[in-house]
Amino acid sequence: MAKRVRHQRFSKSSMLSQLKNNRLSRRLRWLAPGIFVKRWLFISLLGVLLTLLGLAHWVELTPIFYLMEFIEAILETIADIFPNYISGPIAIALGLFLIFWGQSRTVGSITEVLNPDQDQELIDVLTTHRKLVKGPKIVAIGGGTGLSTLLRGIKTYSANITAIVTVADDGGSSGRLRREQGMLPPGDIRSCLAALADEEKLVTELFHYRFRCGEGLSGHSFGNLFLSAMNQVTGDLEQAIEASSKVLAVRGRVVPATLEDMQLWAEMEDGRLVEGESQISEAGGKIVRFGCYPQDPTAVPSAIDAIKDADLVLLGPGSLYTSILPNLLVPEIREALSKTKASRLYICNIMTQPGETDGYTVSDHIRALDKVSSQPLFDAVLAHCDSPSPESLQRYADQNAHPVYVDREEINKLQRRLILAHIMYEDAQSGYVRHDPKQLAKVIWRWYQNRK
Repeated sequence: MAKRVRHQRFSKSSMLSQLKNNRLSRRLRWLAPGIFVKRWLFISLLGVLLTLLGLAHWVELTPIFYLMEFIEAILETIADIFPNYISGPIAIALGLFLIFWGQSRTVGSITEVLNPDQDQELIDVLTTHRKLVKGPKIVAIGGGTGLSTLLRGIKTYSANITAIVTVADDGGSSGRLRREQGMLPPGDIRSCLAALADEEKLVTELFHYRFRCGEGLSGHSFGNLFLSAMNQVTGDLEQAIEASSKVLAVRGRVVPATLEDMQLWAEMEDGRLVEGESQISEAGGKIVRFGCYPQDPTAVPSAIDAIKDADLVLLGPGSLYTSILPNLLVPEIREALSKTKASRLYICNIMTQPGETDGYTVSDHIRALDKVSSQPLFDAVLAHCDSPSPESLQRYADQNAHPVYVDREEINKLQRRLILAHIMYEDAQSGYVRHDPKQLAKVIWRWYQNRK
């Protein structure tokens, strides 16, 4: 029993000691380089000193003289009672205590305003913010759930992100708004805004919420209606996205690839011509030619500027023909990608997609992307290295989908560097296979750092 009591006391004392050390460590971090606090504190103290000197000079030092005499008398009295080797350290300790107490209360007051939820220390928030602001300029190109998954992970490494999103969707809620209001489809844009928002979980749930009843509302997602309203208020989708980004505290930018009404078409191996993004994946068969109306849509200027200034460009993951390639059908985007000095990486899908990439290998994905440009648009390809569980394989096989085979020799012939890594998340309940946002971002970041 005595041992247990001593152990409990020891554990409590250890916890208290660790807590004090953590607090001291957090306070010392305010003096760390790169936070931009020390310089402003020094300037503030210098300002106080100059103000006092200015006042003293203005009044010809008269009040200062009497004040110094008064302080000298007090110090002499204290020195008569206490020796200087006692009174000196006490005064120093009291002064340091008052400085420390005042600064702690100042930081606490600021924290209550800037970080009311207290879920993070203010110094942690500032440190993270500084790190992200200094991060590389990243451009992510694609659409659908694949792009939002990538953004969810990569935003932890940089705040300088531009997501270039396809606007070819013509199904579901986006298709209805496109037909009824004549606006560009907001679905993929909505997903990217939610993924880049600071309060990601809440915003994602809100933006993906679909109304289940109500005439005209049923089937629509809140996020699509929100962007539709913003589009009506601002009169332009690009401005609507920018305004929405400010409201949602988005980390980065979301830019449509084009503001023209893009309509996809695909010619199948059996000669059929299928029009419309939602119809292509349902048509079945092998795609031999792919394009859009109008034939050469004009790019959004901010998208081209982002690619030119980028340090890292990412293509995918996502549906090859309906999420990634539509962006590359914009001539200016292809040209900017071929000329950029940024590191360029294509993230291949883990599973084939029925109706789009049946039987495709990694090299088949690369060839499909190369068809749209005379110049290579990326330097390396990232593929998943492991196989999903037998249960997931069976579930996908029932839908005529299979893992994308990594054919190394063919990839080498296409002069692309192959990066193999474990980047998969497998839902044990549903059996769905997705890219893991954190692991994917970690592998991308390591590859980028090694190329610098």
